Amino acid sequence: MRDTSKPQAGVSRVILLAWIGAAIFYFHQYLMRSAPSVMLPELARGYGLSETAVVTLVALFYYGYAPTSLVAGVALDQFGARRVIPLGALLVGVGGLLFAASPPAVAGLGRLLQGMGGVFALLGAAYIAARYFPASQAGTLIGATQMFGMAGGAAGQFLVGPAIAAGAPWRALWVGFGLVSLAIGAVLLVLLPKSQSSAAAEGAGGAWLRDALKALGQVFRNPQSILCGLISGLLFLPTTVFTMVWGVRFLQEAHDIPYSFAVLRSAAVPVGWMIGCPLLGALSDRIGRRKPVILGGAAVLLVCLGLILFAPAGMFPTFSLGLVAGLASGAAMLPYTVIKEANRPDHSGTATGVVNFLNFSLSALLGPVFGVLLVRFSEGGSRELGHYQLAFQPLIGGVGLAILLTFFLRETGRAARLAQGGASAKPSSLATP
Repeated sequence: MRDTSKPQAGVSRVILLAWIGAAIFYFHQYLMRSAPSVMLPELARGYGLSETAVVTLVALFYYGYAPTSLVAGVALDQFGARRVIPLGALLVGVGGLLFAASPPAVAGLGRLLQGMGGVFALLGAAYIAARYFPASQAGTLIGATQMFGMAGGAAGQFLVGPAIAAGAPWRALWVGFGLVSLAIGAVLLVLLPKSQSSAAAEGAGGAWLRDALKALGQVFRNPQSILCGLISGLLFLPTTVFTMVWGVRFLQEAHDIPYSFAVLRSAAVPVGWMIGCPLLGALSDRIGRRKPVILGGAAVLLVCLGLILFAPAGMFPTFSLGLVAGLASGAAMLPYTVIKEANRPDHSGTATGVVNFLNFSLSALLGPVFGVLLVRFSEGGSRELGHYQLAFQPLIGGVGLAILLTFFLRETGRAARLAQGGASAKPSSLATP
């Protein structure tokens, strides 16, 4: 019932195009994920809500994204990419169209659908990389996939922001986002190859569900899986909660930076991700180890986050802190590689779904909390630097906790396997019962 194909030494052009198509889907999904941060006042007026209420509505993305990660990962393992990824693009497209609607309840449903469908982009691209590409390229490909996502995150700010400033109707933008997602889904349906799992699952009755639940149980029972999810989630929070939602408002209200320049400075973080994700993934593959790169990236992120919140304005060159913070936080993607190496290779999609679920559950649960803290510290009035420092300083502790947890993570890189006497570089040598 599962796709039993193995990563190949050589990769066909069709597979390469399929991975690129999934990565472009991830780019567009991340653009839609980050775009609300540059239009909070417009959304508040359009929906008739406060900005804090709009932030809560926007956070519904993660309430769809996190639980659907489990379904998406299992579905990829059971049915293959062609039957799953285009469906995700369809959900994102419908979600974009609904988000342009006036009633907040309808817009909230649209945001929820964006999250539910968006999860198939990253997991789909990672699934194609794990199934059809050599294992020695795992870290590099996962990093390159995230590079596409962060490019979309940056575009959602430095392209959409100027469009909003120039007077572009925000509703029209969301209609356009939705239509592009539907087109991407149609293209993916053509590009993605058929897999053996599709035909097998059709005639298997309910056996696929039993296999799916068994796979989920095995991945969740592996303590390394839980560690990967927590580490990745704690390293993601500064980006998903702070930069992608509050970054522009923080620069405007705490440092009196004009809107257009605040958008560019906030976008420096995802630009740094574009560099850091493939760079740190390639570095990890090159040295054959995962933990030193995670630790190094997390340590740099911790310092940068502290400086962003507490250093005097103008202490560092413009864009430098955001760029370096984004580069360093690219280490958050390495646990996606570790969890695949620490579980059975035929559970590749399920493992990626589990780490994504744990990762973004933190964003879903804690995202609104930071908004509430900000309102409480500012007592509902105008917000200043001190209010942002009080509200977001727990993020620094979260990164510190990620560093501590990394010491308990088992090294799964090639060098460690060879040092333990396992000459094979296949992920199956690391399967955990």
